[in-house]
Amino acid sequence: MPLKQTIVKFSIGILFIFLISSFYPLYSQTASNGKYLLLIHGGAGNITIKNLPDSALYKEKLTEALQKGLDTLKKGGTSLDAVVVTIKILEDSPLFNAGKGAVFNNDGKNEMDASIMDGKTLKAGAVAGVTTIKNPITAARVVMEKTSHVMLMGNGAEKLAKEQGLEIVDPSYFFDQKRWNQYLINKEKSSLNTIDSTLKKYGTVGVVALDMYGNLAAGTSTGGTMNKKYGRIGDSPIIGAGTYADNNTCAVSCTGTGEYFIRNVVAYDMAALMKYKGFTIKQAGDYIVYDKLKPQGGDGGLIAIDKNGNFTMPFNTSGMFRGYANSDGEINIFLFK
Repeated sequence: MPLKQTIVKFSIGILFIFLISSFYPLYSQTASNGKYLLLIHGGAGNITIKNLPDSALYKEKLTEALQKGLDTLKKGGTSLDAVVVTIKILEDSPLFNAGKGAVFNNDGKNEMDASIMDGKTLKAGAVAGVTTIKNPITAARVVMEKTSHVMLMGNGAEKLAKEQGLEIVDPSYFFDQKRWNQYLINKEKSSLNTIDSTLKKYGTVGVVALDMYGNLAAGTSTGGTMNKKYGRIGDSPIIGAGTYADNNTCAVSCTGTGEYFIRNVVAYDMAALMKYKGFTIKQAGDYIVYDKLKPQGGDGGLIAIDKNGNFTMPFNTSGMFRGYANSDGEINIFLFK
């Protein structure tokens, strides 16, 4: 065959391969053999059998949320989709410190934060100090997908949410009598630097997911710290502190004393330890939660999953609402140590 014809045929072949790869879904290039996995947390803290007589209610709601996320992944939904639908279930429940169950700040109002991150693109979105968005996690996703920003706060975040057709509610929607009673007790007993230990439970919610395309995502939503002052914002809406996801390493969602998680950049530190020091996901989680946070006084825990489906859920408190669901149909919920 003449050299010229050979070159032409070779060039056509290369062009064909390029065109095929261009139209092939990007996420399929990192497929995880159809396996998928979902982890959930509903907060950590002073959670024991003795002080949680209604533990069955928590297990039921966590199971419902995991099932919703699992169904989404089973139908081919993305990890981002699963994170949002799962967190929405918890935000709609008064059991957890997020959305409907958000705690009250020092002024007797509910201010909520949320964040989400896409491990495939490293895009992220967050909202802070919102008071009228029914599901703050949906607003965080809107910030990520509809703007060039990462975090919006207060009125600006609520204006965007309304423009994008998200459900807006009156602040009274978030009122819960049990939370109000806790607030009154805490307000009476606490000062700026002290918190009633009997109420020391961080009900922040979070989800990390690996979808069948091999993509990771993470999301976190919270009402913050009870009786918080001066517009305080914790780690939950801060990318790298309370939430992080990178397909090359892991997806992480945290819960606990936010100031310590911010100072230690906990969520990103998980990824950094894996990337730069070669830690496994369990080694990274144990080191951060037990060896870094605890000696500093940082109570709490985290959930994390890596690109291969390995996961960890360490915590240094008496309990943490947590669980997982996978493509084999397994759903497991844990509350205590």
